[in-house]
Amino acid sequence: MTTSVRDVGTSLVRVAVAHGVATITLDSPENRNALSTRLVADLHTALDRAEQSDVRVIVLDHVPPAFCAGADLRERTTTGTPTTASGPNPMASAMQRLRDAAQPTIAAVRGPARAGGIGLMASCDLVVVRPEVDFAFTEVRIGVAPAIISVPILRRVGWSAIAAPFLTGERFDAAEARRIGLVTHVTDDVDGEVARLCDGVRKGGPVAVAATKQLLHRNQAQAFDEALTEMSALSDSLFRSDEGMEGMRSFLEKRLPRWNEER
Repeated sequence: MTTSVRDVGTSLVRVAVAHGVATITLDSPENRNALSTRLVADLHTALDRAEQSDVRVIVLDHVPPAFCAGADLRERTTTGTPTTASGPNPMASAMQRLRDAAQPTIAAVRGPARAGGIGLMASCDLVVVRPEVDFAFTEVRIGVAPAIISVPILRRVGWSAIAAPFLTGERFDAAEARRIGLVTHVTDDVDGEVARLCDGVRKGGPVAVAATKQLLHRNQAQAFDEALTEMSALSDSLFRSDEGMEGMRSFLEKRLPRWNEER
């Protein structure tokens, strides 16, 4: 890998907000968007903006040629693991923020993803990739393990389906990634599919969409009766909410709900 030649004051991650969509763009093509300390710090800054209340969807995009090459190995061999004084690994925190954001998160992947880049991608709710994109967990080939990224990945993919790529570092293609559940959409038109998904999310009520995202990530090990009780209470509260009442009235009156009129 090569080191970035970017000026120190230039952000390696850009964020732009338009029509309720925050697009976060990894912009360090010189080292294939490798997860340097600077890039991850800039990603956190971008997430600070993206998590604001005027945003309905967060899209994680990138400058070609690669989505993300994984760890910045040149940096790692000189500085080791990037941690903060308070303890948490910044990369782990970034993945958790993508997963826990109230807004749905969508990864737009047009180039190859490796190692930690796949973890970043897998932390998003939806993953849209081009058919020619390939993936590899290269950690074992440099003498480490896909430790941190295994957390979001094993919540998407059964361990037996990912065992060979984890243990061998072998490449696999977009079709296989879709088959095992690592990605959700494979298409030649990434921009069009992401736009369609964003439009669909914005048609839903903001509170309802946030609650639905939480459903997708809730603890499936909870006892069945306890889950039903908890979800019954949630359903009742949403039906009684201002947003729920507005949604039902707008349906009966054959008009757009307020949150769509504001788009």
